[in-house]
Amino acid sequence: MNTVATPTASSGAEGAGAAPPKLRELDDLPGPRGWPLLGNLPQLDVPRFHLQVEQWCREHGPYFRLRMGRRSVLVVADHEVIAGVLRDRPDGFRRTRLLEAIGAEMGLLPGVFGANGDAWRRQRRMVMAGFDPAHVKGYFPSLCRVARNLDARWQSAAAAGSPIDLQADLMRYTVDTIAGLAFGSEVDTLRSDDDVIQRHLDKIFPALYRRIMSPLPVWRWWTTEADRELARSVAAVRVAVDDFIAKARARLAERPGLREHPENLLEAMIVAAEAEGGGISDLEVAGNVLTMLLAGEDTTANTIAWMTHLLWLNPAALARATDEVRRLVPDPLAPTLDQVAGLEYIEACAHETMRLKPVAPQMPLEALRDTVVGDVRVPAGTVVISMLRRDSVDERFVPRAAEFVPERWLTEGGPGQQANAAKRISMPFGAGPRICPGRYLALLEMKMALAVLLGRFDIAAVDTPDGKPAAERLSFTMTPVGLSMRVRPRASPTI
Repeated sequence: MNTVATPTASSGAEGAGAAPPKLRELDDLPGPRGWPLLGNLPQLDVPRFHLQVEQWCREHGPYFRLRMGRRSVLVVADHEVIAGVLRDRPDGFRRTRLLEAIGAEMGLLPGVFGANGDAWRRQRRMVMAGFDPAHVKGYFPSLCRVARNLDARWQSAAAAGSPIDLQADLMRYTVDTIAGLAFGSEVDTLRSDDDVIQRHLDKIFPALYRRIMSPLPVWRWWTTEADRELARSVAAVRVAVDDFIAKARARLAERPGLREHPENLLEAMIVAAEAEGGGISDLEVAGNVLTMLLAGEDTTANTIAWMTHLLWLNPAALARATDEVRRLVPDPLAPTLDQVAGLEYIEACAHETMRLKPVAPQMPLEALRDTVVGDVRVPAGTVVISMLRRDSVDERFVPRAAEFVPERWLTEGGPGQQANAAKRISMPFGAGPRICPGRYLALLEMKMALAVLLGRFDIAAVDTPDGKPAAERLSFTMTPVGLSMRVRPRASPTI
């Protein structure tokens, strides 16, 4: 039996040199009282599930059991043990079979996000090559074009005095970015209010999450209009994916030299798929195009939205971030890569945002073998939900844990070992072999968006429907509810 990790003194166990903790059985753990037969399924608050489970962590401790019908699920909220679980992929843990089955049922193609085993290893090597920082540097001019389109959209809103739907606009920004950088295609949803691909993409992750969390597969028994709209959206995205691939194949045919030096992720994937013994099927190529669109859109856009909201709530941090942008990036519409890379405080704001508002506050994985998680025996096939935020906002591990303190990520970092503690505990991109391959690009996108916002505009307001800090809603990723922003063109930009 494999042991993933055991608690240490920092997580409440005995000190160094103590005897190993006595192992516990999953079914003997505490947990919220459930219903007969159905267990905790009827109690789940799906849009607030992460908050609900975090509350149960406070009541039952860092290890407890949920009963999903007849199956027991282990919840873990110890950052050291979670890191061990994440490192034990892909051999010890995999994405859940439920996610795989429902994704396939919806018509989603397999990509590196949902792949497991040898298929994941093949695709991971292919995708990592495309996201190599050296390649991302080559994509930088495309990112600048998208940033200029974002500026134009917000200049129009400022001139009209109109509120900006912050999350929707940022979704457009990230879709346009990933389409240009990864696929060599100009989608340009920022300059179009017609029926754009972003509107179809927005339906997929929420529907996938709802079906995973549904106690009964009612969509299999009768089809609603929402189900039909979802099917149309998946079909529309599949058409767009096929178009991306067809255009990339045409470029490769017209310019044979691209096979030696691909200019974007998709070209690299096609070359790998066609290589003798490459082992990458056309479906896997298409699946990774779809994966990049979905994952590249949702996660980065939500983080930028949360960061904007948190900066607005913390005027001193906003003033420092604004000053850094205006000093280091004199022309946000034509920056250099070195200028954007030098935005250290903006990057610290991004990391602090992801600590407080991770777009993936929990991660369900399935054990591939009998193992031990912490001090709990876990049979093969058990789902383990890792609560990624719990310790990163706990005063025991991070000083001033509830506050937005970007300085903790810098060398000036404040009292104690704030930066080291935060870096060790906060895992917004995951950890281990399956750490997010697009993290470098995601940070670059965040810094570019903030350079446009703070370098070209003054923020007049960031509002929520009820005037309170933005509510969290889980729909596969964790999103802010109803954020709107008003901006004014910067009075005297120095460009």
